Amino acid sequence: MRRLKTLTFLILAWRAVARVTPSWEETYAAHGRLIVASFASAPFPHPARAAGHIFQGKLYPAAEHYADRTVAIFIPQGFRETDRIDLVVHFHGWSNTVAGTLATFHLIEQFVASGKNAVLVVPEGPRNAPDSFGGKLEDPDGFRRFIDEVAAALRARAGFKRPDFSVGRIILSGHSGGYHVVAGILDRGGLARNADEVWLFDALYGQTDSFLAWADRTHGRLLNIYTDHGGTKEESEDLRTRLTTRGTPVLATEETALTADSLKEKQFVFIHTDLAHNDVLDKRGEFTLFLKTSVLAER
Repeated sequence: MRRLKTLTFLILAWRAVARVTPSWEETYAAHGRLIVASFASAPFPHPARAAGHIFQGKLYPAAEHYADRTVAIFIPQGFRETDRIDLVVHFHGWSNTVAGTLATFHLIEQFVASGKNAVLVVPEGPRNAPDSFGGKLEDPDGFRRFIDEVAAALRARAGFKRPDFSVGRIILSGHSGGYHVVAGILDRGGLARNADEVWLFDALYGQTDSFLAWADRTHGRLLNIYTDHGGTKEESEDLRTRLTTRGTPVLATEETALTADSLKEKQFVFIHTDLAHNDVLDKRGEFTLFLKTSVLAER
Protein backbone atom coordinates (compact mmCIF):
# COMPACT_ATOMS: atom_id res chain seq x y z
CA MET A 1 0.00 0.00 0.00
CA ARG A 2 2.81 2.38 0.94
CA ARG A 3 4.53 1.71 -2.40
CA LEU A 4 1.25 2.36 -4.25
CA LYS A 5 0.79 5.66 -2.45
CA THR A 6 4.38 6.65 -3.22
CA LEU A 7 3.96 5.76 -6.89
CA THR A 8 0.68 7.69 -7.06
CA PHE A 9 2.35 10.72 -5.48
CA LEU A 10 5.21 10.60 -7.98
CA ILE A 11 2.85 10.35 -10.93
CA LEU A 12 0.80 13.31 -9.71
CA ALA A 13 3.97 15.32 -9.06
CA TRP A 14 5.28 14.56 -12.55
CA ARG A 15 1.96 15.64 -14.09
CA ALA A 16 2.04 18.87 -12.12
CA VAL A 17 5.56 19.64 -13.31
CA ALA A 18 4.59 18.78 -16.89
CA ARG A 19 1.69 21.23 -16.67
CA VAL A 20 3.77 24.15 -15.42
CA THR A 21 6.98 23.56 -17.39
CA PRO A 22 6.68 25.68 -20.53
CA SER A 23 7.59 24.35 -23.94
CA TRP A 24 10.41 25.95 -25.93
CA GLU A 25 7.83 27.77 -28.01
CA GLU A 26 6.11 29.16 -24.91
CA THR A 27 9.40 30.17 -23.30
CA TYR A 28 10.31 32.48 -26.18
CA ALA A 29 6.81 33.52 -27.28
CA ALA A 30 7.25 37.08 -26.01
CA HIS A 31 10.22 37.53 -28.33
CA GLY A 32 8.73 36.07 -31.49
CA ARG A 33 7.89 32.72 -33.04
CA LEU A 34 10.03 29.67 -32.32
CA ILE A 35 9.57 26.64 -34.54
CA VAL A 36 11.08 23.37 -33.32
CA ALA A 37 11.32 20.82 -36.13
CA SER A 38 12.86 17.47 -36.94
CA PHE A 39 14.85 17.57 -40.19
CA ALA A 40 15.89 14.76 -42.50
CA SER A 41 18.86 16.97 -43.44
CA ALA A 42 19.88 17.64 -39.81
CA PRO A 43 23.53 16.86 -38.97
CA PHE A 44 22.67 13.56 -37.32
CA PRO A 45 22.27 10.66 -37.52
CA HIS A 46 25.27 10.11 -39.80
CA PRO A 47 27.07 6.95 -40.94
CA ALA A 48 30.37 8.20 -39.50
CA ARG A 49 28.84 8.12 -36.02
CA ALA A 50 26.66 5.02 -36.41
CA ALA A 51 28.80 3.29 -33.77
CA GLY A 52 29.05 6.40 -31.61
CA HIS A 53 32.26 8.28 -30.86
CA ILE A 54 35.15 7.52 -28.54
CA PHE A 55 36.91 10.41 -26.83
CA GLN A 56 39.67 9.89 -24.26
CA GLY A 57 38.67 6.26 -23.90
CA LYS A 58 34.98 6.92 -23.28
CA LEU A 59 32.28 5.83 -25.71
CA TYR A 60 29.50 8.30 -26.56
CA PRO A 61 26.78 6.00 -28.00
CA ALA A 62 24.95 7.00 -31.17
CA ALA A 63 21.49 6.56 -29.64
CA GLU A 64 22.18 9.16 -26.96
CA HIS A 65 24.46 11.60 -28.75
CA TYR A 66 24.03 11.25 -32.53
CA ALA A 67 20.34 10.61 -33.19
CA ASP A 68 18.68 13.97 -32.47
CA ARG A 69 17.33 15.68 -35.62
CA THR A 70 16.16 18.81 -33.80
CA VAL A 71 16.41 22.19 -35.52
CA ALA A 72 15.24 25.41 -33.84
CA ILE A 73 14.05 28.22 -36.13
CA PHE A 74 13.31 31.61 -34.59
CA ILE A 75 11.40 34.47 -36.24
CA PRO A 76 11.70 37.70 -34.22
CA GLN A 77 8.74 39.85 -33.24
CA GLY A 78 8.19 42.50 -35.89
CA PHE A 79 9.80 40.46 -38.66
CA ARG A 80 9.21 42.18 -41.98
CA GLU A 81 8.37 39.90 -44.88
CA THR A 82 10.13 40.50 -48.19
CA ASP A 83 10.85 38.40 -51.25
CA ARG A 84 14.13 37.25 -49.63
CA ILE A 85 14.64 35.90 -46.14
CA ASP A 86 18.08 36.18 -44.58
CA LEU A 87 19.36 33.53 -42.17
CA VAL A 88 21.83 33.34 -39.30
CA VAL A 89 22.81 29.72 -38.70
CA HIS A 90 24.54 29.08 -35.37
CA PHE A 91 26.42 25.91 -34.36
CA HIS A 92 26.96 25.01 -30.72
CA GLY A 93 30.19 23.63 -29.31
CA TRP A 94 31.15 20.56 -27.33
CA SER A 95 28.94 19.05 -24.65
CA ASN A 96 25.92 21.19 -25.44
CA THR A 97 22.48 21.06 -27.04
CA VAL A 98 20.17 23.39 -28.93
CA ALA A 99 18.10 24.06 -25.82
CA GLY A 100 21.18 24.60 -23.69
CA THR A 101 22.72 26.97 -26.22
CA LEU A 102 19.60 29.12 -26.52
CA ALA A 103 19.23 29.38 -22.76
CA THR A 104 22.87 29.75 -21.71
CA PHE A 105 23.94 32.31 -24.29
CA HIS A 106 20.61 34.16 -24.63
CA LEU A 107 20.80 33.88 -28.41
CA ILE A 108 17.14 34.69 -28.99
CA GLU A 109 17.18 37.70 -26.68
CA GLN A 110 20.35 38.99 -28.34
CA PHE A 111 18.91 38.33 -31.78
CA VAL A 112 15.83 40.40 -30.99
CA ALA A 113 17.94 43.20 -29.46
CA SER A 114 19.95 43.56 -32.67
CA GLY A 115 16.93 44.81 -34.59
CA LYS A 116 17.91 42.80 -37.64
CA ASN A 117 15.34 41.43 -40.06
CA ALA A 118 16.45 37.83 -40.29
CA VAL A 119 15.68 34.32 -39.03
CA LEU A 120 17.86 32.46 -36.55
CA VAL A 121 18.50 28.75 -37.15
CA VAL A 122 20.18 26.46 -34.61
CA PRO A 123 20.59 22.75 -35.49
CA GLU A 124 21.47 20.04 -33.01
CA GLY A 125 25.09 18.95 -33.37
CA PRO A 126 26.73 16.17 -31.36
CA ARG A 127 24.38 16.13 -28.37
CA ASN A 128 26.21 16.58 -25.06
CA ALA A 129 29.34 15.07 -26.60
CA PRO A 130 32.97 16.24 -26.92
CA ASP A 131 32.95 16.24 -30.71
CA SER A 132 33.28 18.86 -33.46
CA PHE A 133 31.99 16.74 -36.36
CA GLY A 134 29.11 18.33 -38.27
CA GLY A 135 27.54 15.18 -39.68
CA LYS A 136 25.50 15.58 -42.86
CA LEU A 137 26.23 19.30 -43.04
CA GLU A 138 29.85 18.44 -43.84
CA ASP A 139 28.80 16.19 -46.72
CA PRO A 140 28.95 17.53 -50.30
CA ASP A 141 25.80 19.66 -50.88
CA GLY A 142 24.67 18.87 -47.34
CA PHE A 143 24.19 22.50 -46.42
CA ARG A 144 22.17 23.19 -49.58
CA ARG A 145 19.79 20.38 -48.63
CA PHE A 146 19.57 21.74 -45.09
CA ILE A 147 18.74 25.27 -46.26
CA ASP A 148 16.10 23.88 -48.63
CA GLU A 149 14.48 22.17 -45.64
CA VAL A 150 14.67 25.37 -43.56
CA ALA A 151 12.83 27.22 -46.32
CA ALA A 152 10.23 24.43 -46.58
CA ALA A 153 9.65 24.52 -42.81
CA LEU A 154 9.16 28.29 -42.90
CA ARG A 155 6.69 28.03 -45.77
CA ALA A 156 4.73 25.31 -43.97
CA ARG A 157 4.76 26.60 -40.39
CA ALA A 158 5.67 30.29 -40.15
CA GLY A 159 2.36 31.62 -41.45
CA PHE A 160 4.04 33.97 -43.88
CA LYS A 161 1.81 35.87 -46.29
CA ARG A 162 4.49 35.61 -48.99
CA PRO A 163 5.47 31.94 -49.20
CA ASP A 164 7.21 32.47 -52.55
CA PHE A 165 10.30 33.95 -50.86
CA SER A 166 13.84 32.89 -51.68
CA VAL A 167 16.73 32.55 -49.23
CA GLY A 168 18.90 35.66 -49.22
CA ARG A 169 22.02 36.31 -47.19
CA ILE A 170 23.41 33.63 -44.89
CA ILE A 171 25.67 34.15 -41.87
CA LEU A 172 27.42 31.17 -40.30
CA SER A 173 28.20 31.47 -36.60
CA GLY A 174 30.11 28.91 -34.55
CA HIS A 175 31.14 28.70 -30.92
CA SER A 176 34.06 26.52 -29.86
CA GLY A 177 33.86 23.16 -31.64
CA GLY A 178 31.30 24.63 -34.05
CA TYR A 179 34.20 25.74 -36.24
CA HIS A 180 34.53 22.32 -37.87
CA VAL A 181 31.05 22.17 -39.38
CA VAL A 182 31.35 25.79 -40.54
CA ALA A 183 34.58 24.98 -42.39
CA GLY A 184 32.97 21.93 -43.98
CA ILE A 185 30.07 24.04 -45.20
CA LEU A 186 32.41 26.65 -46.68
CA ASP A 187 34.28 23.93 -48.56
CA ARG A 188 31.41 21.71 -49.75
CA GLY A 189 28.08 23.29 -48.81
CA GLY A 190 26.62 23.35 -52.30
CA LEU A 191 25.45 26.98 -52.44
CA ALA A 192 26.95 29.71 -54.59
CA ARG A 193 28.62 31.48 -51.66
CA ASN A 194 27.62 29.21 -48.74
CA ALA A 195 27.94 32.26 -46.45
CA ASP A 196 28.09 36.05 -46.65
CA GLU A 197 29.76 36.33 -43.25
CA VAL A 198 31.43 33.91 -40.83
CA TRP A 199 31.66 34.49 -37.08
CA LEU A 200 33.97 32.42 -34.89
CA PHE A 201 33.45 32.68 -31.14
CA ASP A 202 36.68 31.33 -29.64
CA ALA A 203 36.49 28.70 -32.34
CA LEU A 204 39.52 28.93 -34.64
CA TYR A 205 41.11 25.62 -33.66
CA GLY A 206 41.98 24.65 -37.21
CA GLN A 207 40.66 24.38 -40.79
CA THR A 208 42.16 27.84 -41.25
CA ASP A 209 42.77 27.39 -44.98
CA SER A 210 39.06 26.74 -45.46
CA PHE A 211 38.13 30.05 -43.86
CA LEU A 212 40.80 31.93 -45.78
CA ALA A 213 39.89 30.37 -49.14
CA TRP A 214 36.22 31.23 -48.61
CA ALA A 215 37.00 34.83 -47.67
CA ASP A 216 39.29 35.28 -50.67
CA ARG A 217 36.76 33.75 -53.03
CA THR A 218 33.64 35.58 -51.82
CA HIS A 219 35.08 38.66 -50.05
CA GLY A 220 32.84 37.75 -47.12
CA ARG A 221 33.55 39.19 -43.69
CA LEU A 222 35.34 37.01 -41.11
CA LEU A 223 34.94 37.97 -37.44
CA ASN A 224 37.11 36.03 -35.01
CA ILE A 225 37.01 36.60 -31.26
CA TYR A 226 39.52 34.60 -29.23
CA THR A 227 40.65 34.14 -25.64
CA ASP A 228 43.98 33.50 -23.93
CA HIS A 229 43.11 30.06 -22.62
CA GLY A 230 40.49 28.64 -24.99
CA GLY A 231 43.04 27.02 -27.29
CA THR A 232 42.49 29.37 -30.24
CA LYS A 233 45.00 32.14 -29.61
CA GLU A 234 47.94 30.69 -31.55
CA GLU A 235 45.88 29.80 -34.62
CA SER A 236 44.18 33.21 -34.57
CA GLU A 237 47.44 35.13 -34.36
CA ASP A 238 49.04 32.93 -37.03
CA LEU A 239 46.22 33.74 -39.46
CA ARG A 240 46.47 37.44 -38.66
CA THR A 241 50.23 37.30 -39.39
CA ARG A 242 49.62 35.48 -42.68
CA LEU A 243 47.18 38.15 -43.80
CA THR A 244 49.42 41.02 -42.73
CA THR A 245 52.44 39.47 -44.45
CA ARG A 246 50.63 39.27 -47.77
CA GLY A 247 49.42 42.85 -47.42
CA THR A 248 45.77 42.24 -46.53
CA PRO A 249 44.34 44.89 -44.20
CA VAL A 250 43.02 43.54 -40.89
CA LEU A 251 41.47 44.96 -37.78
CA ALA A 252 43.19 43.63 -34.66
CA THR A 253 41.72 44.99 -31.46
CA GLU A 254 41.00 44.32 -27.84
CA GLU A 255 37.38 43.45 -27.26
CA THR A 256 37.04 46.13 -24.59
CA ALA A 257 38.01 48.76 -27.19
CA LEU A 258 35.71 47.45 -29.89
CA THR A 259 33.07 49.76 -31.37
CA ALA A 260 30.35 49.14 -33.92
CA ASP A 261 31.97 51.57 -36.36
CA SER A 262 35.39 49.95 -36.14
CA LEU A 263 33.88 46.50 -36.60
CA LYS A 264 32.62 47.54 -40.04
CA GLU A 265 35.96 48.79 -41.35
CA LYS A 266 37.72 45.61 -42.43
CA GLN A 267 36.92 42.26 -43.99
CA PHE A 268 39.11 40.39 -41.50
CA VAL A 269 38.58 41.21 -37.81
CA PHE A 270 40.59 39.70 -34.94
CA ILE A 271 39.26 40.46 -31.48
CA HIS A 272 41.28 39.49 -28.41
CA THR A 273 39.24 39.28 -25.22
CA ASP A 274 39.89 38.80 -21.53
CA LEU A 275 36.64 36.86 -21.24
CA ALA A 276 36.44 33.15 -20.52
CA HIS A 277 35.74 30.66 -23.30
CA ASN A 278 32.04 30.30 -22.49
CA ASP A 279 31.50 34.04 -22.05
CA VAL A 280 32.44 35.22 -25.54
CA LEU A 281 28.92 34.94 -26.97
CA ASP A 282 26.92 36.91 -24.46
CA LYS A 283 28.84 38.31 -21.49
CA ARG A 284 29.11 41.74 -23.11
CA GLY A 285 26.48 41.27 -25.82
CA GLU A 286 28.97 40.15 -28.47
CA PHE A 287 26.41 38.24 -30.54
CA THR A 288 24.19 41.33 -30.64
CA LEU A 289 27.10 43.56 -31.66
CA PHE A 290 28.14 41.24 -34.47
CA LEU A 291 24.54 41.22 -35.69
CA LYS A 292 24.19 44.99 -35.57
CA THR A 293 27.28 45.48 -37.73
CA SER A 294 26.39 42.74 -40.22
CA VAL A 295 25.10 42.92 -43.79
CA LEU A 296 21.58 42.11 -42.57
CA ALA A 297 18.77 44.63 -43.08
CA GLU A 298 16.92 46.32 -40.24
CA ARG A 299 13.45 45.17 -39.17
